Amino acid sequence: MTLKTQLTLLIGQAQLVLTEKQVDLLIQYVELLNKWNKTYNLTAVRDTSDMLIKHIMDSLMVGKVLKGESFIDVGTGPGLPGIPLAILFPERKFVLLDSLGKRITFLRQVVFQLKLNNVTPVLSRVEDYQPETLFDGVLSRAFASLEDMVNWCQHLIANESGRFFALKGQYPREEIEHLPEQIKFVDSSEIIVPNLQGERHVIELKKIIKN
Repeated sequence: MTLKTQLTLLIGQAQLVLTEKQVDLLIQYVELLNKWNKTYNLTAVRDTSDMLIKHIMDSLMVGKVLKGESFIDVGTGPGLPGIPLAILFPERKFVLLDSLGKRITFLRQVVFQLKLNNVTPVLSRVEDYQPETLFDGVLSRAFASLEDMVNWCQHLIANESGRFFALKGQYPREEIEHLPEQIKFVDSSEIIVPNLQGERHVIELKKIIKN
């Protein structure tokens, strides 16, 4: 079965709606990731069929909970979840931030080959990055804890409307209980990724503004 057929079936199972062009772009991304992975070691997932489930679908399923028009994917690695979400939402803008040069080199190639004009790869540590315009949302599937995420990324989002969207496995009850006092838990969404074993949650947080 071709990768395109596999991905089309997974998208159908997930009840997502993508155009054929969007599916083709996602396949091109997986093929680039597979090719570059041999030299650059961008992901521990080696099999392209596994990439479709663990990387592409896992990222796409976050789309339903996103609010806003501009996002920064911190610690994006090889572009996850940022690249699949940018393909899903071409009208929204995504900055992909990572501190490792080889990952950003790869992402610049992805942006160039796939002509993704809504994606900007940035080489920087998150605490050093000062955006010209604040973001509607911070995305992360790489941070060790929610506390680290909010402490390092608070300066990236607008106060009133900005949101943190953290991708987690099991529901992180203890991490939520230990959030800093200026951060409020907003919502948790369980996402079901076709053919993926284990739980997946997206945790939504916001800043508390004290008058």
